[in-house]
Amino acid sequence: MNFGKNMSRIGKKPILIPEGIEIKIEKNEIKVKGPKGVLEVSFSPLISVQKKDKEIIVSAEKKSAGALWGLTRASIQNMIEGVAKGFEKQLEIQGVGYKCAVQGKKLILNIGFSHPVELEVPQDLDVATEKNIITVKGIDKQKVGQFAAKIREKRPPEPYKGKGIRYVGEKVKIKEGKKAVTATA
Repeated sequence: MNFGKNMSRIGKKPILIPEGIEIKIEKNEIKVKGPKGVLEVSFSPLISVQKKDKEIIVSAEKKSAGALWGLTRASIQNMIEGVAKGFEKQLEIQGVGYKCAVQGKKLILNIGFSHPVELEVPQDLDVATEKNIITVKGIDKQKVGQFAAKIREKRPPEPYKGKGIRYVGEKVKIKEGKKAVTATA
């Protein structure tokens, strides 16, 4: 469909299917199977998804479905990438005495509170720790990002000393503290 200005730039791009990836489309559901696992998602009836040769074409049935069009295409692309390669987020803990460890399916964070913070690791994610780096891995991009954000939320970096949990490579702008006023005589 051509909707002029409201046409999705992301939605109209075809998705290439790499070798070793199986895709099944039934009504409003798509199932993607690859070497890392299986993902499935349902999409709006206003969106049509078709498999042609080694490509997936996503199109919108109505003008009002422009936003869903791009979202559906991006979700399918992320599913294919997830079952092929997987996703990973790394977080870094900074602060004197701040530690992290994985015990079974729990992430234990000692981040300056009077008690350790325990987070239950979701079933389909893997969490590993090495020194002050936490690595979250999985095939579902949204779940990996959501759990990493949940970890960061427990102690976000503070702006004066930079202590806390941040993503690896994240820049934290450090504020200048109050200065002592010198007395002039």
